[in-house]
Amino acid sequence: MPVHTWLPPAHVDAPGPVSAILAGVLLKMGTYGFVRILMAMMPDTWAQFSLPIAVLAVVAIVYGSLVALAQTNLKRLIAYTSVNHMGYVVLGLAVAGAAITGNEAAQAIALTGATVEMVAHGLITGALFLISGSILARGGTYEMDEYGGLLSRARSLTGITAVLAFASLGLPGLAGFVAEVQIFTGTLAVYPVLAGIGLLGIVITAALFLRMLQRLFLGELPERWTTFPDLSRNEVGALAVLVVLVIGIGVAPAWLLNVVDSFAGPFVGRP
Repeated sequence: MPVHTWLPPAHVDAPGPVSAILAGVLLKMGTYGFVRILMAMMPDTWAQFSLPIAVLAVVAIVYGSLVALAQTNLKRLIAYTSVNHMGYVVLGLAVAGAAITGNEAAQAIALTGATVEMVAHGLITGALFLISGSILARGGTYEMDEYGGLLSRARSLTGITAVLAFASLGLPGLAGFVAEVQIFTGTLAVYPVLAGIGLLGIVITAALFLRMLQRLFLGELPERWTTFPDLSRNEVGALAVLVVLVIGIGVAPAWLLNVVDSFAGPFVGRP
């Protein structure tokens, strides 16, 4: 926010696998550039603008979740949650680069959380875009109101989508929670007001994903979907790899946190 307007149309027009690459890899090039170029090479300038950047990040968090809540198009909904989740990343980076003293530990936690969020968002949202492509291939539309009751016909599709939706809204035990709890822990120590506002985004995200699940999978099954096929073995195999990583990071995150924290602490000046 406000340089996000290209993203939802790009996702809607792209095939599912391309959207997965866009969300999982290309979006991270921007935040990786923040860390490796702006924060590393121009730390004083980054510190000077850290508060305005943090404000924009919180706007992106709340705005992205609110606009996603209003969507009826499944892929556009997922695209706006990317605006929301990248807001978490930028918030963590802004906190990590703030010009303060005495809160180095909190800043390192925020930087670790932002980096883990890059990984978590890539896995979760990339998988959700692959699922949207599978739904389009079967139903011919992204409009959620055209579906309903798919739980009775597509158990694998329903189960995998539910796990990924809960991961995206930050349910404990899944990758999204590990990242977001660290981002907001660090933000509370540096910008407590912004942390409080940003937490609204988590509440709204929970509402929009629960409504998405209700529209797609619950209720009465329309007659035209009585032969709606479930995910194929190849689709389940591809998505299972991502789901295992999402659950693995959520349940046992130490292997990833240790790697990330090894650079985050020294980066913000913590021994």
